[in-house]
Amino acid sequence: MSLRGKNKAASKVFLLTIIFLIIEFLDELVDGVYSPALPLIRSDLHLDYTQIGMLLTIPNTIGSIIEPILGIWADIGQRRQLILGGGVAFATALSLISLSHSFSLLLTALVLFNPASGAFVSLSQATLMEIEPKRHEQNMARWALAGSVGNVVGPLIFAFALGLTNSWRSAFFILAILTMLSLVVLWQYRQTIPNTPSQIDEPVAGLGEGIGNAMKALKRREVLLWLTLLQFSDLMLDVLRGFVALYFVDVVGASNTQGSLAITIWLGFGLLGDFLLVPLLERVRGITYLKLSAMVVLLAYPAFLLVPSINIKLSILGLLGLFNAGWYSILKGQLYTAMPGKSGTVLTLSNLFGLVGGLIPLGLGLLAQYYGLGSTMWLLLIAPIALLMGLFTICNTNS
Repeated sequence: MSLRGKNKAASKVFLLTIIFLIIEFLDELVDGVYSPALPLIRSDLHLDYTQIGMLLTIPNTIGSIIEPILGIWADIGQRRQLILGGGVAFATALSLISLSHSFSLLLTALVLFNPASGAFVSLSQATLMEIEPKRHEQNMARWALAGSVGNVVGPLIFAFALGLTNSWRSAFFILAILTMLSLVVLWQYRQTIPNTPSQIDEPVAGLGEGIGNAMKALKRREVLLWLTLLQFSDLMLDVLRGFVALYFVDVVGASNTQGSLAITIWLGFGLLGDFLLVPLLERVRGITYLKLSAMVVLLAYPAFLLVPSINIKLSILGLLGLFNAGWYSILKGQLYTAMPGKSGTVLTLSNLFGLVGGLIPLGLGLLAQYYGLGSTMWLLLIAPIALLMGLFTICNTNS
């Protein structure tokens, strides 16, 4: 390839990378807005706890059923259409949320939003992995950083919109507008989106063959291990985040303000960790870093549970957020590397395993109900133990 051709290809990769990272930023921005908006939505629409449970469960369940099919379609050759169509549905769902004046309309909007996010966001991640197949870990680190920024900025946008209009609806309308603007940019460069995986040896003929290939991939020990480690790692990521405020209030005896401070510290140090990880992975192998971080967490987490001082607990929580930062991005990057040219299938298998992993918080909640949250929190220690065992297994296999 000529120098001009190489520069053109590099510019294409850079442009698509920026667009895809903006899409991930938008997705986490929605999550950052929805969480603080939920109490106001409940009051405005007069929702009871059963309806809130339905809003949290039904869209996720439907999305988890649809997304694996989207991944297969992406490998067949429908990637460009799925991403663009998902973006349109994503913006439409946000507009419907902002217009919702009843439980049924809000539920419809969220049911649309979940698979739309799978097509628009998850397939953007898969395509990002395809356009630079030798930089999976590095680009996953950038992806995680974009998401962390969105998650932190989301509550700020919500507070701004609420102060400006005194309505939660305006925040979702702003998000819909931002999504439509990103779609305009993406549409202009739609031809640069590869419609099929770049490394695939033989095109997948149809949906049935694609499902068969996904099942064959599950028989590979390395693929199965990375998928399993992703689920275990989540114990120290989203699962811990979901329980940490309750732990401080119900077990430690902290105030609600201190519980909120714990979440802020967790998010802030997680953002810092994601930021530092991007240059670090240019110099250090991801697996090497994972071993070190898992060892740190293995020592720090028991200390977090045992020390009586709230201030020391908060300090250790910050340390945990800092060292947990690369777990998802590196493990997911390794999964993509283990399945070259099958990024859509990676999405499919991740969702199938996510269906099982999604039951873990429910199981922990039931255990906490019977044995107490303080005792249940010790089970999260399984994450660094499983991670270390899996990483040493991989290293011994490759050596």
